[in-house]
Amino acid sequence: MDVRFGYFLVPNIDDPLLDTARRVEQLGLDCVGVQDHPYQRRYAETWSLLAIIAASTERIEVFPDVANLPLRPPAVLAKTAATIDRLSGGRFELGLGAGAFWDAIAAYGGPRRSPGESLEALEEAIAVIRLIWSGERGLRFAGEHYRLTGAHGGPEPAHPIGIWLGAYGPRALRLTGRVADGWVPSFRGELEPLVEMSKRLDDAIDEAGRSRADLRRILNISGTVTDGASEGPFHGPAGQWVEDLAGVVDGCGFDTFVFWGEGDEQLERFATDVVPAARAALTR
Repeated sequence: MDVRFGYFLVPNIDDPLLDTARRVEQLGLDCVGVQDHPYQRRYAETWSLLAIIAASTERIEVFPDVANLPLRPPAVLAKTAATIDRLSGGRFELGLGAGAFWDAIAAYGGPRRSPGESLEALEEAIAVIRLIWSGERGLRFAGEHYRLTGAHGGPEPAHPIGIWLGAYGPRALRLTGRVADGWVPSFRGELEPLVEMSKRLDDAIDEAGRSRADLRRILNISGTVTDGASEGPFHGPAGQWVEDLAGVVDGCGFDTFVFWGEGDEQLERFATDVVPAARAALTR
């Protein structure tokens, strides 16, 4: 397994965002993920930021972690993703979410959807995105939430962009196992829910007749690298981090870890103290 590591960049407009992204690349990490909450007034616009990060770096992948579908029409989203991918030489992946924080979405003019409607819209959006990426002409799609009426696709991406879903509930995990290219949940303080969700995802993949190797598994981790004793999963010294990472690789099949910690020191410690030891222990 080739285990990959990245950094979760909070897009505060007053922070040195591009310097941090370049530092992530210099430190040898593999990707940068940026959350997508347009209604946060102190945040930079995520897709503009991703494009500028891609232009300011040479190697790392960039992806929205995850894109706010209710405020992103899927056909235009697909074109934007393909453009960044082409101009970056194939370094874009698409994290995608059904939506949350519905009051804030509605305040920005987006739809207010029930959980069922959110998943219906997400599945339709995935179909629309892949049609646009096909580059074909005269595309048609008739859904409850999205439509194409003779649209022309293109540009085609530079590589097969993965669609990674931020999914948690049983229905969302079944959808992920059936149609997605990856799964990108966040660690929320306890390991057992990740194990349970991973098993649900495995079952969904098997039911769909797919291979589990078809899906990347990306875990967002908020934690702290310390010199002291353990304070729980992903809060402790580097050696404990290696053990915790090995546990979720073995128990859940994760292959990519996106770290977020308070301050530049945490990025440096994760990249220099944790990642080399974890690569040595986990890559085989």
